[in-house]
Amino acid sequence: MQFAAHDVGRLSRLAAGSTGVAVAISGGLSLVLPSAGADNTLTQSPAAALLAAGLALSLLSLPRAGRVLRVAAYVPALLATVLGAAAVPGHPAAGVATLLAGLALICLDLYVHRRQGDPVRYRVADPLLAGSAIISLVALVPRMFAPAFPEGRGPDSLMSPYHAGALFALAVGMVLARPEAGPLRTDATAGPGTKIRRMLPAVVAVPVIAALVSALAVRTGISRPAAAISTGAILATLALVALVGYLVRSLEGADQRQRRLVTELHERRDFADTLLQSMNEAVMVLDANHRVIDVNRRWRELTGNGDDPDGTPSSPPPPSLPPAGTQDWLIRRTDGTEVPVLATMAAIPDAAGQPRGYVATYVDITDRKRAEDELSSHAAELESSNDLLREANAKLAAALAFKNDLTSMLTHDVAQPISSIASLAELLHADWADLPDDIRLELATKINKNTHRLIKMMNDLQLLFRLDTGAVTAQRTPVQMREVVTSVIDELEGADGVVVEVEDDVAALADRQHVWHVVRNLVTNALSYGESPVEVRAGRDAESVVLIVQDRGPGIPEELVPKLFDRFMRGAGLGLFIVRHLVEANGGSVRYERAEPRGARLVVTWEAAAV
Repeated sequence: MQFAAHDVGRLSRLAAGSTGVAVAISGGLSLVLPSAGADNTLTQSPAAALLAAGLALSLLSLPRAGRVLRVAAYVPALLATVLGAAAVPGHPAAGVATLLAGLALICLDLYVHRRQGDPVRYRVADPLLAGSAIISLVALVPRMFAPAFPEGRGPDSLMSPYHAGALFALAVGMVLARPEAGPLRTDATAGPGTKIRRMLPAVVAVPVIAALVSALAVRTGISRPAAAISTGAILATLALVALVGYLVRSLEGADQRQRRLVTELHERRDFADTLLQSMNEAVMVLDANHRVIDVNRRWRELTGNGDDPDGTPSSPPPPSLPPAGTQDWLIRRTDGTEVPVLATMAAIPDAAGQPRGYVATYVDITDRKRAEDELSSHAAELESSNDLLREANAKLAAALAFKNDLTSMLTHDVAQPISSIASLAELLHADWADLPDDIRLELATKINKNTHRLIKMMNDLQLLFRLDTGAVTAQRTPVQMREVVTSVIDELEGADGVVVEVEDDVAALADRQHVWHVVRNLVTNALSYGESPVEVRAGRDAESVVLIVQDRGPGIPEELVPKLFDRFMRGAGLGLFIVRHLVEANGGSVRYERAEPRGARLVVTWEAAAV
């Protein structure tokens, strides 16, 4: 039949409690029924100490003894200690044994470490229990051989056999009260110490059995007292020799197992070290305080930490550790350079889940970083090529738009004067003889007018091409505005209604030919698309010269204003586009304003020239 560990512990505590009750009853009976020669003083009798000690053991044996019950148990234990000390003068052996038993009861749950940092704890009560048990056994063993002595004679004893038996039972009860600790603990690992603890009952039983055998031999008349004592001694000696032999054999077996374990441990350590050194990743092992324990060959190669002159690996310096997890990291070599690595930092937990060490692995990603940099460089080059391609596409689209606009202009604006010239010339050629002189003059004048119109368009187109390619440069000199405006008005036909208001001392710092083209295009535009009167004004405004051309026409629709100065603007031809570029080439600006109450106003601003 097998019993669970908690069942064994429960039975052991029950036996301890029963032993405590029996010891208390024994002590009480010894006080109530004193024998002849016993002490009548309560403080000098060991029996009073037994009563208190038995009561304390009974309380400490309870399965769920709380803090209150423990404190209540320590009170009779302390009383037993005091009474045992008081009994020492009259009964030295009994008093000392009782004193040790009381101290053992007080220290039954007290553990200490032999030295700081030692994980093994030692119970203070164990040596006290051993001392009390040895004294009681020394007192009991001679009494066991009493039957071997002649009638009327017997061996001397240190104390009363009843008191010695009660003390020995008290010691056994304290061992049973804590089955998980002490000499008989069942949770200890297998080993020589465990075997010795298991053999303790046999060691104690050997002299008892020898004494019983001797007494039985004398009582039955099988042997004489001396022979019986000798036989018992021989049996005890043989039993002890057998026990010693068994223990020696156990120790030899434990030593062999220990040697095998040490060998296996060395083999496992060598295997782990070989595995660590053969890894392609750089590995560093640290303790819980981040102190380096070991590194592998690849880590030394990666960091540049070689071997010392004597051939032993040099101690690695304190590293810069990456945070927990996996991420890109830079590890510094001994020569000061940095190596990009993929670092992983992982904790090694213990049984409680707390980190007992750390493992850091590093994978050299220099080639990957170089490939990423090259890929980034290629991507940048590709993006630059795409930008150039987009720019070229934009220029191509602009050129295509320019071609379409130019084709549209040639189709409409240029074709009209050419068609008119061709029709008039054909009429003159066919009916020259029949036409009167005044009709001939009128037709010739129209041909001349359309020819000049066509020449102006060609000049504007030529200037447009030069502006579009950036070939137009400005030769800026002081230009008298009144002179230029007057020359333009005199040259234009139908400019008799133009009102000129320009002061004589107004001079702009610009290219004279560009100023002439600007004034001519603005006045022509006002005469063509606006209504009379057309006004041309020029004057100084601080450090600038302002030219204003205004008409009284319907003005320019709001939706056309944003694109008024664009190339091939519908209804404006090339005039305003040429005006904007020529004005800007001379460092000036041009803008449109709505005139009040009606009309269009174009304002040009140039830098004023010093007069």
